[in-house]
This record gives sequence, structure tokens and C-alpha cells, in this order.
Amino acid sequence: MGFSFSSQGVVLIVVAVSLLAVCQAKTVVVGGSQGWRFGFNYTDWTLKNGPYYIKDTLVFKYSAPSNAGAHDVYLLPDLWSYITCDFRRAKLVAKATQGGGQGFKFVLNQWRPHYFACGQGANRSHCKQGMMKFFAVPWPHWQL
Repeated sequence: MGFSFSSQGVVLIVVAVSLLAVCQAKTVVVGGSQGWRFGFNYTDWTLKNGPYYIKDTLVFKYSAPSNAGAHDVYLLPDLWSYITCDFRRAKLVAKATQGGGQGFKFVLNQWRPHYFACGQGANRSHCKQGMMKFFAVPWPHWQL
């Protein structure tokens, strides 16, 4: 004949704990164990590792500049710049030397699309040919 008081209480606690877990900011290494590198499909990776929430931290890990090349991280201003790898109005958020060790950390602090790309390579080839770009749209956390 329905839930007893004690089973309703247990259900409410489980729901509250689940919602609190959603509200916890997470730290995500971009590319997982592969890191931020040429030739990795970050669009697929993002689809498998999202969704992202406001206050989540993205960590970009990449090797220091060498003869084999370098990487950096730009924040592109809009979808068209992202699609075309147009860096004219992009903002450099991590230099080639900032990806080592613990990596460069970027906090998703606004509810808007964030378009990331590597600006390295001849004619921005890391973005255009190496798939070193992805976007994240962080969702707001639900409040109890």
C-alpha cells in the first residue's frame, strides 16, 4: 500500500546524494591518457566524456616544445572561427611551455560554448588537419 515513512526517507536521501554528486565540479584531462596531441579526435573524445558543468576544470597536458613540434591552447570566439580554424580574434590561453607537469588548467566558468584549438603548425595545421580542436558547453549545476 505505498511506501512506508522509512522507505520514503531512504529514497529522498538517495536522490539528494545523487543530486549533490551532479553538483560537484570535476577535473578532466583533455584527451585522457593521450593528452593534447596532434592526430587525436577530440570531437569523439568530448562526446564520450561529457557533459561538462560550470566550474568543471579542463586540464591540457602536452610536451614542451621540441624539434617534433609544439602545442598551445587558444580560445576561439565563435562557431565559425572554430569550424574554419580562424585565429584572428582568438585568445591564447596557454603557451607552448604551459602544458608540461600538471598541465594547463582552464575552468569552465560561464554558461556558453567554449571553442578550443591548437594554433601550431604551418597555416594552423594542428587545428585544420590534426583535429586538435573541440568545444564544450558547460551546463549549470542543479541546486537543491
